[in-house]
Formats: sequence, C-alpha cells, structure tokens
Amino acid sequence: MPRQDLPVTSYALLGLLTFGDELTGYELKQRADNTLRFYWSAPAMSQVYSELTRLTGHRLVKALRGEPTRYRITAAGRRRLERWMRETPAGFPVLKHPVALRLLMGHVVDTAETVAMLEEYATEVRAQRTELQAVRDSLAGRDAPGEAFRNPALVADWGLAYYDSEAEITARTLERLATEQPGEER
Repeated sequence: MPRQDLPVTSYALLGLLTFGDELTGYELKQRADNTLRFYWSAPAMSQVYSELTRLTGHRLVKALRGEPTRYRITAAGRRRLERWMRETPAGFPVLKHPVALRLLMGHVVDTAETVAMLEEYATEVRAQRTELQAVRDSLAGRDAPGEAFRNPALVADWGLAYYDSEAEITARTLERLATEQPGEER
C-alpha cells in the first residue's frame, strides 16, 4: 500500500482545480467553502495558501503570472491525484458528532435541555439541507454521466440523503425523550 505523501487537504484542493478553470487562492477558498464544508472540513484561508505553496513546489500546481496570482493544476498534479485515488484507501470515516457527544452526557442536565439541544440541531440540519439543495439545484443540467459536474452532483445527493438521515435520527430520539417524564432517570 503506498504511503500518502501529501495531506488530504492537498488532494482536496487538487481535486477542486480539476474543473478546467484557473482560480486565485481566494476563489479556491470560496469553492472549498461552497463544496467541501458539507462533507469535509473546508481549509482556512492560510491553509489554502500554504497548500498552494506546497503544491507549486512539487510542480503539481502552476502559479500563473498576474495580479492576483491564479493557479492551475498541472498534468503531474492530475496524475498524482489519479494515483492517490487509485492506490490509497478511502478509509472509514470517524464519527465526530458533537450532538451525539452531548446526548451521551445528557444525564447531567434536565431532559428538557437535551430536547432543546436536539430541536436546535434539527433546525440546523434543515437549514444546511436547504443550502445543499441550492448547490444541488445549481448543478442540474450539467450532471449527466460524462459531464464535469456529475460527481459533485452525486456527492450533493449523498449529502442530502445524509441530512435526511440526521433529521430522521433526531426526530426518533426526540420521540423517545418525549415519553419520559420530567426528572425521570434515563
């Protein structure tokens, strides 16, 4: 199994540069914020620039002359990204869920406080789903097999199903908590 020689963030940024355009660091950060944030942590602005410096140093990205500097993935960058996709395992995601963590420790507060936390989370899930639906809608008509935005559309569909699942889990948990009497031991 090959060793992963660059951080995942480097590969994420390389991937965001594969759509045929040249982007400034700021534009790349915007693209990351508008896409990655739904399923991966979007890098900070400083991290985008440090990764672009690293990728440029490895000749995986080319910095184009001009103000502001624009970046383009190189053929070597595309090959490195393809090799990473083929040769390294995706890995299993680690569930790092702050709501589940708080639910685990919900016995230290009243049930009403846990319910309020879950209701707030349900509202946040609906808002995030609405934002992701807008992204998905923007891909319509450019998402057929073989088109550039086919895979981003698949990821958006996955994210929408994830938010639907989160909403369902939250609703079931709220139903279970509703059957408890105030002050009842859990």
